Amino acid sequence: MPIHDQGYRRYSGARILRARSWFVIARAGIIERLRERRFLALLLVAWLLFVVRAVQIYFGTTFVRASFFAPSEETFHGFLTQQRLFVFFITIYAGAGLIASDRQANALQLYLSKPITRHDYIVGKLATLAAFLIAVTWVPAMMLLMLQVLFSGSLEFVSTHPRLVPAITITAALQVALASMMMLALSSLSRSRRFAAMLYALVTIFAGTIERVLQTATGAAGWVLVSPQNTLLVITDALFGIEPEIPVTLALIAIMTLMAVCVAVLERRVRAVDVVT
Repeated sequence: MPIHDQGYRRYSGARILRARSWFVIARAGIIERLRERRFLALLLVAWLLFVVRAVQIYFGTTFVRASFFAPSEETFHGFLTQQRLFVFFITIYAGAGLIASDRQANALQLYLSKPITRHDYIVGKLATLAAFLIAVTWVPAMMLLMLQVLFSGSLEFVSTHPRLVPAITITAALQVALASMMMLALSSLSRSRRFAAMLYALVTIFAGTIERVLQTATGAAGWVLVSPQNTLLVITDALFGIEPEIPVTLALIAIMTLMAVCVAVLERRVRAVDVVT
């Protein structure tokens, strides 16, 4: 049967830049989580503290007799500190299966057989979790600041506290980056999302318990470096002008070292083919 040469035909389909590959992965992950009612309920609960703080700011800026509710830097410091609980639960719920589920279903081979690099894959997964964590840390904190400006009718509070916006932004960025990278690295170590969640809870809770025991037994503040979350709190205190227990430089080195370890784990574990020795 003869085969007739039809010649070259120019591709007329849509062209998608490879740089957007990570965005496709992140969008799919975000949509998947938002379809779950339990996760939506968790997000709503995480915003309850915002509602409480907003009411306090309203009364503090509107009524003289309620001036004890007037916002200060401690208001925003306390809000971000209290949101750590919801960061913990959202990280486990939305992040435990990001890579573990793909490894269980052997989906990494499918991802990396496409024009997607492992860096695209990792960034997409990180963005999925980071989007939800930003939504319960930086976004409500900045909205509280905006409400204060609206209720007071002036920018006096912002101008008299120039370090507030950078402190909120840096604190939220560190919270999101640390939780996202730790969870993703732990998720890459297992094929079970439950086991990955248990690992994250163990590192977060057990490390904090060990730190408190050692600090109580020895009286040395340096044991705070054992707990990633408490180390991050040292940096947060410094950003909001509170005297930290240990030098901020040590806390920054500890956090950056932990993030570097997470990156190394991800570089090693996210591969198209598992080599068994």
